Formats: sequence, structure tokens, C-alpha cells
Amino acid sequence: MPDLKERICIIGGGPAGISAAMYLQKKGYENYVIYEKLNKIGGKSYSPKLKVNGEERSFETGAIMGAITYHAVHEVELFGGVGHDDGPNMRRMYRDSSGKEIFPFDIKKDFSVKKTLNLLKLKSQMKKLVKIMNTKYKGYDCYGHRGVAQGRYSGLSKEVGNALEHIEGVNPNLKDLALPFDQFCRLNGVEEVMKIWIGPYTSFGYGYFDEIPAAYVMKYLDTTTAIEFINMRLWTWKDGTQSIYEAANKKLLHPAKLNTEVVKVERPEGKVLVTIKDKDGERTEEFDKLIVTTPLDYFANYADAREEEKELFSKIIHEKYVDFIAKFPADKGPTISGYIFDNMTYQRLGHAMVYYHRWEDLGANCPSTVYALRNHMGSKDVPYDYTINTMVKDMELCGFPVEERLYEQETYYCPHVSPKDYADGWYDKLEAMQGKQNTFYAGEIISFGDMEDTCAASKDLVERFF
Repeated sequence: MPDLKERICIIGGGPAGISAAMYLQKKGYENYVIYEKLNKIGGKSYSPKLKVNGEERSFETGAIMGAITYHAVHEVELFGGVGHDDGPNMRRMYRDSSGKEIFPFDIKKDFSVKKTLNLLKLKSQMKKLVKIMNTKYKGYDCYGHRGVAQGRYSGLSKEVGNALEHIEGVNPNLKDLALPFDQFCRLNGVEEVMKIWIGPYTSFGYGYFDEIPAAYVMKYLDTTTAIEFINMRLWTWKDGTQSIYEAANKKLLHPAKLNTEVVKVERPEGKVLVTIKDKDGERTEEFDKLIVTTPLDYFANYADAREEEKELFSKIIHEKYVDFIAKFPADKGPTISGYIFDNMTYQRLGHAMVYYHRWEDLGANCPSTVYALRNHMGSKDVPYDYTINTMVKDMELCGFPVEERLYEQETYYCPHVSPKDYADGWYDKLEAMQGKQNTFYAGEIISFGDMEDTCAASKDLVERFF
């Protein structure tokens, strides 16, 4: 029987930390604390409020949208008492690297026999992918990566009709998911689908298809979710994605302690000692268990990490995703979101890949968030300043001169491991460490770096170990 009186420390007040506390509370745990070093809840789900034409509106700098497959996020919504029916509509168009509008998926626009045949081929391969994922790769659509490298699956289901129920089984074909996504597509004769997947994947900061194991791509953009993205049947939030976690935090028995940094973790036999630093200085608190939801590759910087932790966590790779909220001269901004497909290759590192126009009613006077990547495995990172300047020039090519950057950042994004480390069983090694020294690992790396998979990973952790 679980000891509901155990004192539990949660490091991090992002989606993983807030949802972990929520699930603990639902199970009857009341003696927990969340430490968040920033002055805000939500982590990368950050939705700053800006005044436009004298009215305050929310804008997005990290997470933007959800879909019917966002089962865990919906549980957090229900807990906090918020919904997703009041958010702005998602709209998009496409441009090439010169800024010219293009119509890659519209047969009637720029018609040619070649384009028509390519689109028919794409449609055929989409159908093929849906079929093989449900047959050859049965079991792929559960949260997390336990056993995949060994040809097994075990986790919470992502299926709409079987949502968040535990499923497990054996399927040797799942080992293919360790391949880079481009190789996975070639193996299965569905190369054309990358033209669809690249929009909601690479442009949103999750890396390039020659470096990312297919497991990350397909577990994030399972075929149901991908189809929802294609058809723009998406959830958005009037007050931004951050409002989901702010609302849930307010319903917790113990809301997160902001501006509180964990500076040391020591784990003597049977206990966890956590030293924190806040406005009152430093002090050490004693806990029974620890849940780490912040980046594991930084864990050794402040904790008494074991050698196996140091070795395993040193293999984590993350994306260096840059974005800024651009303000344009009066009536000179975009009126709809835009994808710049030519810039979604590593040869174009530092170029704007997508810009997000959030409020349709503001027209060309709505600030837009512009995004780019500046790293690729095996390539030299492009400098931050170069990236910002290049993004500004790309927006000018599109006809939208940037007057001011209202907010800008580089974000630790999409922690993952290489195809080789994935195939070598990185996730099973992590699973074997869960609970050692009363320490549990959650957060983005456990499943995938979007808010849905992150919340679901916390649910799975609490259900299995608490």
C-alpha cells in the first residue's frame, strides 16, 4: 500500500511538474511541494500578454495548440476548470525562401500534371502509412518508449477510443522506430509523407528528419494527430497554453513555490535532502521521494548524481529553438500564419521556418511569433545573433518588415537521444533507474517534448510508482 503521508519534492513547475502534483493529489497524496526557479508557471507553455490597439491579448512563445488526442492535457484542463473552445482559429499559408506564396497541396493552384501526380502519390502514401502503423507497427501509439528498442511496447494508449489505458505487447517491428525518420520512411516506401510531417514537426522546433529517431516523430504525430493537424481541427486557448497550468496550479493543495531554485540534491540512505534558494536565502529540506521534471542533462550540475546517471544523461541532445514576437509598422504585418518550407532543412539553419499570426481580427496589425532552429546534429551551430538577423531578413522577404521585437528567446527544446542510443536501449536503462535513491524522472525526455506527452508521462509515472 502506498504511504500517502510521504513527503515528495517535485522540481519544476512546467506541465510535467504541475500535472505530476495533480495526479499525486488525485491519488490522495497531500504532502508534496513544487519548486520552480522562475517567476511563472508553465515552463515553455509561456503566453505573454501584450497590448495591441489598447487591448491586452495573449501571445504564444512555446506551445500553441492541441487536438482531440491531447487526452492528458484535457485532464489538466478539467482539473483547473478551463476549456479550449474560446481560442483563436488556426489558419496558414505557404511560402518559398524568396517569400513568394506557394500552393504545395492545392491541385487547382499552379496546376501542372507533375504536381497532380505528386499529390496523388502523397495521398496514396498517406493511406499506406496509416495502414502500416496500425498493423506492422501495432503498439507504436502509446506514450513513452519503454521496450521499443527490444521490440515491445508498454505504456498508456494514445488511441481516441482507448485513451490513457495501459497497453502492452510484443512487436519486433517496433525496433525500426529507432531509425532516423527519413530512413524509416524510405524503408516503408512512404517518403512523400515527410512533406506533410515536416510542417508541424521541424518548423515547431523538433529537429530534422535525418537526425531524429522515427519513434519521436510518430509518437508525437501519430496518424490521428497528424490528420487533425492537416485538417486544422485544433485546440487553442484564449489566454494561451500557459493558462492551463496556471489554472491547475491554483487548484493544487500546494501551489508551486515560484522564484525558488534547487541548488543542491543529496540522497543519503533512505532520504532526499534538497537545498533551495529563494528570497529568504538558502535552506535544506528533507523529503522521502524526489520527482525531477527539469532537464536531466543538467541534473549532475546540482545533484549527487551517480555515475550511471551522469553517463546516461550525458547522451541527451536538445534543440536550440529561437523565437521572437515581431511587431510590424501599421498595416504592414501578415494576416495569416505562414510556413516557409524551403527553410526547414539543416542547410538553412537560422532561417525563419514559420511565423504564427494568432488573432485574425487584428489583421495586418497583429504581432506574430517567428521561429527558427540553429543546431543540427553533425553541423556547426549558427550564432544566435546571426539567427535573429536572418529571421528578420526572411520576414522582410515575405513583405513584413519587423519594426520591433517585443520578446525574444532561445529555448531548451525537444530533449531526445540519437538513433544509435535509442537502438541501444537508452529508455530501458532509464526505466531501470526509476526509483533508485528514491528518485523518479519525468519531464519531456520521458516521452516527447510537447505538453501532451509530457503530462501523460507524469500520469504514467504516478500510476506506476506511487
